[in-house]
Amino acid sequence: MDFSADELNWVIERAIELKQMHKRGDIYEPLRNRVLGMVFEKASTRTRVSFEAGMAQLGGHAIFLSPRDTQLGRGEPIEDSARVLSRMVDVVMIRTFKHDMIERFAAHSAVPVINALTDDYHPCQLLADMQTFREHRGSIKGKTVVWIGDGNNMCHSYINAAMQFDFQLRIASPEGFEPDPALVAEAGDRVTLLRDPQKAVKGAHLIATDVWASMGQESEREERIRHFRPYQVSPALLDMADKEVVFMHCLPAHRGEEVSHDLLDDPRCIAWDEAENRLHAQKALLEFLLCQED
Repeated sequence: MDFSADELNWVIERAIELKQMHKRGDIYEPLRNRVLGMVFEKASTRTRVSFEAGMAQLGGHAIFLSPRDTQLGRGEPIEDSARVLSRMVDVVMIRTFKHDMIERFAAHSAVPVINALTDDYHPCQLLADMQTFREHRGSIKGKTVVWIGDGNNMCHSYINAAMQFDFQLRIASPEGFEPDPALVAEAGDRVTLLRDPQKAVKGAHLIATDVWASMGQESEREERIRHFRPYQVSPALLDMADKEVVFMHCLPAHRGEEVSHDLLDDPRCIAWDEAENRLHAQKALLEFLLCQED
């Protein structure tokens, strides 16, 4: 939401260009001698590899910092860590739990700070999702998107995306697992809350979901499975949507839970392209943040 709609669309178009350049084998290194500091309080496969590979492909370098590697893990104030780290690197990426942490860090950082996931939002994933839809189906403006499952950080970022990319979002969640009501209210008539996933997917152009128990919610797993069982996405559910519907999942997926065992192999599933596009969308984001003079 710190970007304008035009800026976001530029990043998406640029991501597609950078992907094409990479496929051709073009050498393009605008970030030579630039350094990304990657602060991980939450573990990840896709986030680390995509940012680290992206910096390497653009000629820069990435430094991985886990809680064991930083004074943040030993109680140094976030504000002090931001002041020091941002004097040594050109951009910082943070993957953490509390959203307040990244906001406090950014407020005291001298360089751009990228939200690579908090408990509240996952904006980099939405850049990849929007790029993937654009590649497969064209503009998402005016389309109908359906989020099925937990009103979590991914759902929140889909709400923000509905406002920025101008599409209609239907959210089908069980009672007690809805997204933040303040955020829903801010989105106005772009967001509709439903209980029945079969009703929600009527005419949908994109259906997305996520795991039922996210990182840090493992103790709630069995209870969540009981609530979310009717919200499993399957090929049969996709059959009720628009004939051109596509399916996305930010991965990793739990086959047999939020998705049926066969859904990720359905030709309408574009989750593998979506995963790959984390690399190119984030490269476009890094270029946008660090090459403004160009």
